[in-house]
Amino acid sequence: MALCGIDEAGRGPIAGSLVVAGVILHNPVEGLMDSKQISEKKRELLYPQIIENATYHIVSFPAHSVDELGISKCMTIALKEIQSNVKCDNYLFDGNTTFGVDNLETMVKADATVQEVSAASILAKVTHDREMIEFSRVYPEYGFEKHKGYGTKLHVEAIRQYGYTPEHRRSFRLKALETTLF
Repeated sequence: MALCGIDEAGRGPIAGSLVVAGVILHNPVEGLMDSKQISEKKRELLYPQIIENATYHIVSFPAHSVDELGISKCMTIALKEIQSNVKCDNYLFDGNTTFGVDNLETMVKADATVQEVSAASILAKVTHDREMIEFSRVYPEYGFEKHKGYGTKLHVEAIRQYGYTPEHRRSFRLKALETTLF
């Protein structure tokens, strides 16, 4: 019985897209694990192997969509789109909420223990990170290639100095950037 593993990347950053991937593996792929536990180089090597040995679907929401719809609505849409495009009996999402989507099981840390979810984790992370590297070419002063859109000190300082780009999520509030009026 086929299992579609689902995971996301980019839920927490203050810039870039939210990316959700669903994967059914047809053949084993050596070295799969949670994408956060392996190097960028190793993820890039695994990415084409997963593509060649799987049925998959990747959904991306750019920053302005995340701002407009919110993370939860984006997740709901992505999960339903994956179910529509990757047909199987069982869907397993890494985490503890279904975002109201039927026929979806959840499991905390599934990306570390279930190969299909690990594969989805890698597809989502590589897709997200490649986008951030592209953004670093357009906006080199922000260091997107280093922090991948997360609110690091370097990133916050760049926003202070240069302002927001169209790739930033305006709905994500940063205490470090708020000014106090007295």
